[in-house]
Amino acid sequence: MARIRFDFGTLKLDAELLDTPTAKAVVAALPLTSAVLTWGEEVYFDVPVDVPREPDARAVITPGEIAYWPQGPAIAIGFGRTPISKGDETRLASPCNVFAKAIGSVKVLSKIKTGVEVKVSKLN
Repeated sequence: MARIRFDFGTLKLDAELLDTPTAKAVVAALPLTSAVLTWGEEVYFDVPVDVPREPDARAVITPGEIAYWPQGPAIAIGFGRTPISKGDETRLASPCNVFAKAIGSVKVLSKIKTGVEVKVSKLN
């Protein structure tokens, strides 16, 4: 499956795309640049993608899963607790379409601050 790269300047995170309509729509919008926002242990950023919520969309994800938030529209990468988490779960604001899995640990995103520019591109 295809891979994409999130380049935050000081660090890069690669991800493997899943075979979903959302993944196809995200790839079609690449390359893109956006400004990062943070919410607890989550980074998210606006994207020019318009995809409805998929039937298997969910709010609780496993760190490493990369999600598309239809209400943003935004890409959300949770790496720990958010303000609405229960226990140690990673809970996004509302159900999201999981469309990729990070290669490596997403915990490194704890260093990313609001306002940082992220560039998302497709890898060959």
